[in-house]
Amino acid sequence: MRISILTLFPELFENFFATSIVGRACREGTVSYDLVQVRDFAHDVHRTVDDKPFGGGAGMVMKCQPAFDAINSVRTDDSHIVLLSAKGVPYTQKKAHELAKKSHLIFLCGHYEGVDERIVQRCDEEISIGDYVLTGGELGAMVITDSVVRLIPGVIRSDSICEESYENGLLEYPQYTHPADYQGDPVPEVLLSGHHENIRKWRLQQSLLTTRRVRPDLFEAHELTDEEKKLLEAADHGE
Repeated sequence: MRISILTLFPELFENFFATSIVGRACREGTVSYDLVQVRDFAHDVHRTVDDKPFGGGAGMVMKCQPAFDAINSVRTDDSHIVLLSAKGVPYTQKKAHELAKKSHLIFLCGHYEGVDERIVQRCDEEISIGDYVLTGGELGAMVITDSVVRLIPGVIRSDSICEESYENGLLEYPQYTHPADYQGDPVPEVLLSGHHENIRKWRLQQSLLTTRRVRPDLFEAHELTDEEKKLLEAADHGE
């Protein structure tokens, strides 16, 4: 996969691309990254990429020409262009899986008050990482890049992904490691039992309970299996 980041602040990404799983994927040749400075495509001596909005209003708006020329500098026939914006579609794990199948992702980091609507129309999609406003799209591009790269086959073990939060519509179960008892706070006995089926059931039950408590919206959307119904009933009756 190739990932191109179009931004006014490429320096923000230098450590990000060299660190952790994202950096390892690059060093192993699984993913390649481009950093494109949008200002390099401005035609005036001041490298201006923004202007006042028509009709008035606060703030400045990113101009079409520098953004389009930056996109065209890296776009190929198989490119998928994503605009990072506070008014985009909320990002999800499902979308991460969709993007992980693309061969070339172009992330245009919005900035200022917003971008000229004609830029939006020429992107394949507009994505937001949450219901809040950031100074620019750079952090969103990092979030999506990290979540996508780890899903590419061979980057991390597949069994590390399949039981994570959101993969089956539920939040992940609690995890523990040594020591088995820390200052009088012990690990649940079932995890020390070595009984794999009981451990599986406990983890599923805890995943259901956590999702119901923390994310009732996800829980309501999840279609419970017969086993899951029984595990919830048992938990509710203290069994």
